[in-house]
Amino acid sequence: MTLHLGVALSGDSFAADDWIRQVREADEAGLDFVTFDDTFGRHGPDAVQVAARVAPLTRHIGLIPVATTTHTEPFHLSTALATLDWVSRGRAGWQVRVSGDPAEAALLGRRAPLQVDALIAEASDAIEVVRRLWDSWEDDAIISDVATGRYIDREKLHYIDFAGEHFSVKGPSIVPRPPQGQPVVAALAHGPQVWDALDADVFFVTPADADDAARKVRTILPEKKIFADIRVGGHIPTDAATFNGTTLQLADLIQNWWSVSGLDGFRLRVSDISDVSDLVTELRRRGLFQTSRHRTLRDRLGLPVAVNRYQEAGRA
Repeated sequence: MTLHLGVALSGDSFAADDWIRQVREADEAGLDFVTFDDTFGRHGPDAVQVAARVAPLTRHIGLIPVATTTHTEPFHLSTALATLDWVSRGRAGWQVRVSGDPAEAALLGRRAPLQVDALIAEASDAIEVVRRLWDSWEDDAIISDVATGRYIDREKLHYIDFAGEHFSVKGPSIVPRPPQGQPVVAALAHGPQVWDALDADVFFVTPADADDAARKVRTILPEKKIFADIRVGGHIPTDAATFNGTTLQLADLIQNWWSVSGLDGFRLRVSDISDVSDLVTELRRRGLFQTSRHRTLRDRLGLPVAVNRYQEAGRA
């Protein structure tokens, strides 16, 4: 068993080549995934669009853009992320984000900011809607029967009929079920207020040290994948532990944390992907990391096959 390794990229460049270069380097290094930071109102391109741009130009790496549930319709999120999964051939993920920033609320003009508990409750509903929409097409719904002129078996499309405090969505989706069935859902989680409330597959946590990481792992459901965030270099304010040292010292820290905490891996917050290449070489030398041979992000992270809830209900 080896640890999983990803990087978080952020930037304001609108030049596609800047993003393509970094994600290709991460792909060639054999990393498991890259995340793309995003917020409303920042100067920079949309994270989902960046992921879609680099997807056809990469081969193996998972692509996990941030997409905010606040002020956003889950139907639109589901179609954009399902499309990313198709474009990447099963390598898509989604990092859920909420926003309580009044400036971001003013940009869209829909409503005043909600309190944190309400934002998380809304995000929980949004995840449920998105997951139902991904399942609203059965895997074999497309029949493409030329003889009868039928493209879709309508019996294999399902109304999701979600009605909650924040959303009322009938469905079905307008995009076929993604190649992974369910793209990987991730969330940054500083405490149980998030990891107890959101139906995510992956949580990015911000422990201060190995013992803190172990405490967090013990309080999160065992079927979830837990990654520790570490900022490598720089002095940008962050909740994540910040590391300033040599490559060997960072490899030592990762080896120590991983061996005692039960973490599944690490997400390194870097200013440039080239900062990670020597680290990957060292982790490989120690037998701590190896490139996965799996094709989809779910398989790469060891997540179970995503069962279609409506298909299973019909069989029952």
